[in-house]
Amino acid sequence: SNQNRGRKNKYRGLHIVLNLKLAFTMSDSEDSSDVSTSSSEVEVKRIADERPPKKARVQSSGPAKAALEIAPAVSSIDQQRKNVQSSKPKIIVLLDQARLETVKTRKGAFELLNCDDHRDLCKKKLKRDPKIFRPDICHQELLALIDSPINKAGCLQVYLRTSKNVLIEIHPSIRIPRTFKRFSGLMVQLLHKMKIKAGGNSTTLMKIVKNPFSQYLPAGTRVYGMSCEGTLYNPNSLASSLVPPDSTGSSPPVCFVIGAMSSGHVTIEDHPYIEKMISVSEYPLSGAAAISRILAGIENHWGIV
Repeated sequence: SNQNRGRKNKYRGLHIVLNLKLAFTMSDSEDSSDVSTSSSEVEVKRIADERPPKKARVQSSGPAKAALEIAPAVSSIDQQRKNVQSSKPKIIVLLDQARLETVKTRKGAFELLNCDDHRDLCKKKLKRDPKIFRPDICHQELLALIDSPINKAGCLQVYLRTSKNVLIEIHPSIRIPRTFKRFSGLMVQLLHKMKIKAGGNSTTLMKIVKNPFSQYLPAGTRVYGMSCEGTLYNPNSLASSLVPPDSTGSSPPVCFVIGAMSSGHVTIEDHPYIEKMISVSEYPLSGAAAISRILAGIENHWGIV
């Protein structure tokens, strides 16, 4: 019994000690939490006291920025190119007597009349020699003109007149189709709709204009006709003697009338404004070859590479 009483007293003492330790631990945690809570509250209050009111913040942000100024209008690259090109002289080229005629086939479609596809039609129905229907000559000459460096420099203006006296103005930025079949379709569309516009914008690439051709020549334009019977010139000497020496636009432009037919040549009777007939080779040349020689001499004369 004494042993049991001793054990109970011992357990009771241990229980009291554990309760005291637990009480001290809880009091310490509460004190620390109270201290941390009180310190955080003090910090928040201090920040709130230091932060200025909304009105003061608005006033201290500085004066309102001035309205943005409207930037001056800047011309586009295309407009700048047009301004530069307008100040340069134009070499005007007229492709004369081009055989561009349309014909309706048995299927009801319209095609460009040519000696390869419509030989029987020319002989039996039209009663004419198929050899004269050569629209491919006009195609070759247009490729030589539009692809030349002088045209890309903005110094060339091309006109086209058919054997039916239809006058066509061609924009320098046009890209002539490389194949004759596509070129034929383009010319058929032009002859029926009177104009061809670019797909991406409203630029008119080709259009039929009113005659006579002389009304499109600026005042003082010197006009020369190309013929194998004309005065023989070397291309470089032709450029130095007949073309203005500078490309600043102070001199009147020069016009060349070049035939686009399979046989024959340009005559002064058809173009009374021609002052001289010239030639660039002692041998008969195709229209595209003669154009290449003339433009090469002018490009060399003006320093266009």
